Amino acid sequence: MNKAELVDAIVAESGATKSTVTDVLKAFEEVVVKGVSGGEKIVLSGFLSFERVERKARTARNPQTGEPIQVKASRAPKVSIGTTFKKAVKGM
Repeated sequence: MNKAELVDAIVAESGATKSTVTDVLKAFEEVVVKGVSGGEKIVLSGFLSFERVERKARTARNPQTGEPIQVKASRAPKVSIGTTFKKAVKGM
């Protein structure tokens, strides 16, 4: 399901207008990206959580040559699946 199909499914489920659902979904994306990039953890209990993780600098190996290389410290987004969502997918 792509974004347009998701919007259509939400419209069918909720009865809201397509433009309203599109605006809300866009606002949701913007709030999550802004919050997580600012270091905030966003939790939708039982569904998903979004957060930024800090990766430490480390030494890795080039798989082709085997020589060690330095990997800089970095930040990355992390999305975790909630228990209710996991149980629904597993059919529990």
